[in-house]
Amino acid sequence: MESFAKNSGLLGKWLCAFLFSDAMIWCGIMGSTINLASITVERYLKVVHATWSKKKLRSWMIYLAAAFAWIGSGVYNLVMVSTTATVIDGTCLAYFIWQSETDRVILVVWYFTSFYVIILLIFLFGYWRILVVIRRQARVMAGHSAAGSSTGQTQLSHVESSVIKTMILVSAFFAMSQLPYHIVYFVANVNPSLVLSYAAYFASLFLAFLYICTSPFIYAPSSLIQ
Repeated sequence: MESFAKNSGLLGKWLCAFLFSDAMIWCGIMGSTINLASITVERYLKVVHATWSKKKLRSWMIYLAAAFAWIGSGVYNLVMVSTTATVIDGTCLAYFIWQSETDRVILVVWYFTSFYVIILLIFLFGYWRILVVIRRQARVMAGHSAAGSSTGQTQLSHVESSVIKTMILVSAFFAMSQLPYHIVYFVANVNPSLVLSYAAYFASLFLAFLYICTSPFIYAPSSLIQ
């Protein structure tokens, strides 16, 4: 297959871009990350802005957000890899051709900011605001002396505990599992002459996918906040 890619010119480049590159892996990482942020935003709106969400938030908006996560990440990665991939001596080099090193650095900084810093801030802010609202509701219910209020207060206490656990797990696990991958990606692109081992790359990639694969188990116990 390498000799085929070497001698096939444009066809070899397209095979390199769409078949032998990591473009599909990037699509999975970016799409899943956007989906996780969308879930946080949805929960934030339903709890913190309950009245507005009941009137304005529709199912089609949620479906549109999910579609955007995968279509947007797919289009972005396919455009990126198709314009930067090349075949040299039968070797597929994806994300290799850049008009300038400045473009490369700008993209790396943008990716780190958008898919690590901003996503982490969404997790922290969203669940912190949810926790504030739930605690406010718990204080209001605690102020009532009616006997029937104890059941609702107990339920709110369980919800509060669930939100705290979710906020800690989602934020801390995301920060720790995604950071090695972003560091490897950042270093490899800012300093392309530095040779990084395949072990470091695949280990960081494994941690990134580990978070994505285990996130349903993190979010499922916190379904009460919806």
